[in-house]
Amino acid sequence: MKLNDWILIVDDDTELTELLSGFLEKNGFQVKTEANGAKAVKAIVEGQPKLVILDVMLPDLDGLSICREARNNYEGPILMLTALEDDVDEVTGLEIGADDYLAKPVRSRVLLARVRALLRRYDLLAKYQDVPEDESDQYRIKVNGLTIDKVARSATLYDNTLDLTTSEFELLWILAENAGDVVTREAISESFKEMGYDSSTRTIDLRISHLRRKMGDDPKVPKLIKTVRGKGYQLAFH
Repeated sequence: MKLNDWILIVDDDTELTELLSGFLEKNGFQVKTEANGAKAVKAIVEGQPKLVILDVMLPDLDGLSICREARNNYEGPILMLTALEDDVDEVTGLEIGADDYLAKPVRSRVLLARVRALLRRYDLLAKYQDVPEDESDQYRIKVNGLTIDKVARSATLYDNTLDLTTSEFELLWILAENAGDVVTREAISESFKEMGYDSSTRTIDLRISHLRRKMGDDPKVPKLIKTVRGKGYQLAFH
């Protein structure tokens, strides 16, 4: 579904919303706001904004629930605003489909950088939808029972569909492109930074953990995604 050319901020903090809206508008973005959590899912799904900035703590319906419900019918980027150092919000948000997160208090310029990076990544992903069918094979990787298709945005393991978030899909693609080789955390971090994701080692390790769980890979003795101590990760070739 085509996204509309405006950003939606979902937050009940009027002062913060006005501050962020004004700053984004000064930098060339159209902005709409929604303070009511219960109305936010409808605003996202029916409005199809180009990006959603979503606070976790909201009246009526919390941001995590909004993200979970909206994700079924919204493919655009979602940037979560979380309480400082709230690991539960961060972990849950990434797992249910948020693309990135920022801890409050929010610095306007940091937010702007994240927004621009996420939109660049979305535009990059959108270009794959225009790939001619006779060229689509170059965007498909098959290795070790895994098939990952960048055009269809799908991944299967032994014919079982993997339900991946966008960031998990991108991470799996990076590993699949280098199957059998060690991909350093630094290399993954650099790729994630270019795509607008949080590129910290901690978040990368967290996403690896999610991938293993969804692929049925034993985290204690992984056979598919192996940890190479002190270096990075390796998708097994055989």
